[in-house]
Order: sequence, then C-alpha cells, then structure tokens
Amino acid sequence: MNELAARAERRHASLASCEICPRRCRVNRLAGETGFCGVGAEVLVASAGPHFGEEDVLVGRGGSGTIFLAGCNLGCIFCQNYDISHGRGGRPAAPADIGRMMLRLERMGCCNVNFVTPTHVTPQLMQAILIAREQGLSVPIVYNCGGYEAVETLQALEGFIEIYMPDAKYADGEAARELSAAPDYPEVNRAALREMQRQVGDLAIEGGIATRGLLVRHLVLPNDMAGSRAVLDFLAKEISPRTYVNVMAQYRPCYRAGECPKIVRPPTRQEFAEAYGYAARLGLRLAR
Repeated sequence: MNELAARAERRHASLASCEICPRRCRVNRLAGETGFCGVGAEVLVASAGPHFGEEDVLVGRGGSGTIFLAGCNLGCIFCQNYDISHGRGGRPAAPADIGRMMLRLERMGCCNVNFVTPTHVTPQLMQAILIAREQGLSVPIVYNCGGYEAVETLQALEGFIEIYMPDAKYADGEAARELSAAPDYPEVNRAALREMQRQVGDLAIEGGIATRGLLVRHLVLPNDMAGSRAVLDFLAKEISPRTYVNVMAQYRPCYRAGECPKIVRPPTRQEFAEAYGYAARLGLRLAR
C-alpha cells in the first residue's frame, strides 16, 4: 500500500472516535453515531455538476465540477445552503460512487473537481480521490471549505489536494461564537491557512485557470461583524502578500439571521467598498 492509500485508511479508521475537525466530538461514526456535523460513516451528496458561479479562475469554459456535500462542522445562523448543511439533504454515496462522479465531471469538460463543504467527510473523500486518480482523473481537486479545519487532517490531505479554497470568516471569537457556534474560529482558521499555504503556496494560474495554490474567500458582513481589516491584514502579513482573495459582497439575511440584530441587513456599499479597497491597498490579489 502506498503512502497516500495508507493515510486514507488511517483517517477512515479514525472515524471510530472522530477528531476529523476541531470539534473533536469523538463519536463512533463507523457505528452510525453522529456528532456536530450530523453525518455518520456515509457521505451524503446533495448534487454534482458543472457550476459557473464560482471564481473566474475556477470556471473556464466547462465550469467547476462541484460536488455539494451535506452536513457541516459550522453552525452559521446565516447559512445560504442551510437545507444542505443543516438539513443534511442528500443521497448516500460510497467512495467508489464519488470517484465515478469525479470522472464524469472531467469528461463533461469541467476544469477541476470542487468539493463543497468537505471537512467532515475528508476520510471518505480521500478514498474517492485515490479511486478516481487510479482510473485516470487528471484535473485539480478543490477543497472548498468553511476554514474551520484541524491541522492534523490537513496534513493528512497533503498530496490529495491541489487547490485549497477556505473561508476566512471572522477575526473575533465572540462574533464566531454568536454566528457560527465556533468561538475558537479565528485561531483555528489562522493555523489552517498557514498549513494550506505551506502545502500549495500562492495560487498558480495557467491560461486563466487555477492549477494549484491557495484562494481565500472573505464575506463582508454588516456592522463589521467579520472584522474584515484584521482578516485581510493577517492574509497579507502572515500568509503571503500575494494571497489570492475574493472579498465578497453577497451576504443576505437568511436561515436564522434574524436572531442577531447586527446581521439582519446586507452590508452597505460603503461597508463593502472599505473592505475591498483595504485589500487592494494591502496588495492582495483580488479574485472575481
């Protein structure tokens, strides 16, 4: 058994006392128990197909081959995909099934395979990636996550993932607690971003398409609940001055956002312009 296969096997066995993510629920998912994410041993796939709404460098002509995974290790009260993430709407899929989906997406012309919300099912996806690669998959794998990652799990992923696309949601632990039930999000996220950057480096683009590297998303929230300047400072000063970042304006109140008065409206144009302009002044590479 080669090193990657051995790593995948060890990660899968660890589901018996799950510490895949920073929640460290230690439930036996192999026996059907579930922790915070609500998902046991089986991956739940909500949808799989070409997606043209991702960043330009991920789309190309054929789209990004997105596989939306049900469940999540964050409890965001403003989640736009709450039916998938919190409602866990999806159909069970074994690693071999997911491998076939990946190969089909490449045959359809997608320029990558993009796992959306993969954190809690990382071991199963590692197995799927190996299966697909053994059968000829050649496009990059995108790890499209909320940024609440265990460094040990990321280390196990080295060699499996070409493009990391995490969120950098918050600079403040109290905001992270109130909005995502993750008071340790800022420090966990920063450690995760450092490990991702160590593995893949700055985003590399060939012919307008990303091939390898780190692409960070930051969603601007009203009333600066995200702490945008501090997040962007960290990226520029402690990750790389050439970090590729998508400063996003598309926040809209949904799901249970009404529970927090500070986020019951979209950000104003001025709030977004201030965050975007600050990223530009820092010299960060701005995605669209």
